[in-house]
Amino acid sequence: MPRFETDSDARRLGDALAGLRRARGLSQAEAGRRAGLTSQGWGLYEAGKRSGLFRPDVQRRLTAAIDATPGDLMSAGGAAGLSPGPGVASEGLAFLHAPARSTLQRLQLSNDDLAPWAASGVVLEYEPGRWPRRDQGCVIEMADGDLRVRLYDRADAEAVVVRGGPGGLDAEERIARCDTRAVSAVLARLEG
Repeated sequence: MPRFETDSDARRLGDALAGLRRARGLSQAEAGRRAGLTSQGWGLYEAGKRSGLFRPDVQRRLTAAIDATPGDLMSAGGAAGLSPGPGVASEGLAFLHAPARSTLQRLQLSNDDLAPWAASGVVLEYEPGRWPRRDQGCVIEMADGDLRVRLYDRADAEAVVVRGGPGGLDAEERIARCDTRAVSAVLARLEG
């Protein structure tokens, strides 16, 4: 017996998944790639046309691909009018509220170094303390307090390797770890 009994429940949960994906600035194709799906496969989950979205293992796989949790999905689903099924809610404090995330920061780009990924005037939302994935935007706080926005490529013990900057998206830059204070993942690009 399914946990949700109507197609409208499936659509609302799919809408919640889509909202989480959009809040992180990801396309269906990027989210699908991260989850090992095609963009069409991801879109079927968002449209509520795949019943697997109600399975906990599928929820974990899909939400992990967009840096969220099944709890985030259920919270967003609750906002969309879904009530959690048995076993999801608890009278104990441990399940009443999701843990608070760190405060998102905003930074407006003042140049076109990262075009077409993001151009001058775009506002980036980033989460301090969250490490980026490959090809994800990142804000690097340098030891001298300067902020650099780049696309993350990789890191090793000595350096963080990024793309972008004055040389454009094809230019690779190695930044010594001793020269950085923090590297934070960009979660959204807000265009005016």
